Amino acid sequence: MKWHTNLRLPEPAGASQRRWRLGVDEDGLIASLEPLRDGSHAIGVDWQGDWLSPAGIDLQINGGLGVPFPELTEEQLPKLLEFLELLWRDGVEAIAPTFVTCPVAPLRQGLAVLAEARRQHRPGRCRLLGAHLEGPFLAPERRGAHPAEHLCPPSLAALEERINGFEDSIALVTLAPELQGADAVIERLNELGVVVSLGHSTADEVTARRAYRQGVRMLTHTFNAMPGLHHRAPGPVGALLGSPPVALGLIADGVHVAPAMAVLLQRLWPEQVVLVSDALAPYGLPPGSYPWDERRIEVRGDSCRLEDGTLAGTTLTLLQGAIRLAGWTGDAGAAIAAATVLPRHVLGSDAAVEQQLMGLEFKATLRWRALPGQPLHWQRNG
Repeated sequence: MKWHTNLRLPEPAGASQRRWRLGVDEDGLIASLEPLRDGSHAIGVDWQGDWLSPAGIDLQINGGLGVPFPELTEEQLPKLLEFLELLWRDGVEAIAPTFVTCPVAPLRQGLAVLAEARRQHRPGRCRLLGAHLEGPFLAPERRGAHPAEHLCPPSLAALEERINGFEDSIALVTLAPELQGADAVIERLNELGVVVSLGHSTADEVTARRAYRQGVRMLTHTFNAMPGLHHRAPGPVGALLGSPPVALGLIADGVHVAPAMAVLLQRLWPEQVVLVSDALAPYGLPPGSYPWDERRIEVRGDSCRLEDGTLAGTTLTLLQGAIRLAGWTGDAGAAIAAATVLPRHVLGSDAAVEQQLMGLEFKATLRWRALPGQPLHWQRNG
């Protein structure tokens, strides 16, 4: 057994900052994880307080290397596999490939290509979780960059048309719960074990509270494409107070949400903020102009906008978001947890971080360091 000592585990804001020691067995698996007594110095490689975490999980990412998931074809499978290898190098273990609102046929074709990519998974590639359908059951007034012509009212028939035969390949669905017909769709998705997320919605506080009681378990890109947090109209975010726990998807680029509001979210709901990249197809490509359905998006820095200026997404990596959030909050452990530990809770695991780490390949985990005056940074332990 090889031992590593004096390390920290990422925990939500305000959690204890215990130190741990870790044992890696002869197969390279994490076989032991023990808290250290205060002031003790166990034998092993001294991590000097660095953090150990699983790799990231991104629950909202729309494509990469020029390939948007709604436009996937069999011919693009090699490029998709290349993209999954890039994500692995970027510290991401698994993604929920996200389909923005699109016609039925391309959606089903994309789901079929993803199924083949899952069959070809191997070490060194990011895993494909079930897909995230962001639409088409969205409020037209809050559609953002989603094409209006492909939106449709929620109904069981419309849901069946899209996911029939792929029920086990869907992880999340974003919808507007205030729309007529949404109740039946939410109930059906709950029966299937699919996470329902409120997004692109006009829901007020009362409607949002009702949705949370119905089983809506997440907010899609919190604050964006929904009513904001107003002192006379708390909206979906204010409705979280006193409601069942709901995950808050957060794009930590500093553009979609101001840093001060990101800090507020994490201080109010430290165990519920979950980082997402919301990265679009130009992820991994240089800034410039790129096709996106029948339109074009402009990539400047790590922001993507339509030609009319509408904010459409990012090219930000998930772990860059964690680094930015840590810089704003001063709480590196909580920021790391938001990108690596807490997304697993959204998907149904209630395991604490130490339970998540047990049995993992040590070389697949991440080591994070925050030196005085420098940004948080990470590396794989391989």
